[in-house]
Amino acid sequence: MSRCTVDDWASDVPDRKLDEVRRTLGGPHPAVPADLSRRAEERGRRLLHRRRVLHGVLLALAVAALIAFTVLAILTWPWNGATPPETAPPVTW
Repeated sequence: MSRCTVDDWASDVPDRKLDEVRRTLGGPHPAVPADLSRRAEERGRRLLHRRRVLHGVLLALAVAALIAFTVLAILTWPWNGATPPETAPPVTW
């Protein structure tokens, strides 16, 4: 007794997608523009330039935020003696 598999009964059913692929690959291939590689290279250079500029801007913003946070932390340091003694509670021992 042989075992029935999916391939046994599915091979008789026509596959629409497979037929479309065979027709596409068997037919004439579309013409490729002569300057396609040059345009792709130019586009790649533009994308790379934009990415580098964006990374530079983000790095500059991160450094500026770090500097601003450091200056703010130094100016508002709670125990640097800049607060008037009237606002602090009296020290009792």
